Amino acid sequence: MKQIFINLAVEDIQRSMDFYTALGFENNPQFSDETGKCMVWSDSIFVMLLSHEKFSSFTKKPIADTKSNIAGLFALSVDSVEEMNKMMESGLQAGGSEPEEIRDYGFMQQRTLEDFDGHTWEIFFMDMSKFPTES
Repeated sequence: MKQIFINLAVEDIQRSMDFYTALGFENNPQFSDETGKCMVWSDSIFVMLLSHEKFSSFTKKPIADTKSNIAGLFALSVDSVEEMNKMMESGLQAGGSEPEEIRDYGFMQQRTLEDFDGHTWEIFFMDMSKFPTES
């Protein structure tokens, strides 16, 4: 099985873990310690919340200031607009921010959520039955 592990440098591991838990991620204690927490989105998608010290052990490059610079856009699909809105509300209540207004492309609705460290997530619902087709 192919899997993806997204590694994020965070300033406060517990606060970040609480934020991602509010979004619906679950912690996998088997791959977690005081320097990092493994947060599970699905059987194949994991987010590693790593202290700056731990993150720096994997690279020689400086950690980007994602509060003022974009390092990547991470997108998570959900099963309905209602689920997208619920996830966003949970993230906002947990201290996240919504830097963009909702975007509606007809077949897809998308909202943007940033965590405390400025990591940017696009939460979206796509209805392929509304996808434009050639006439």
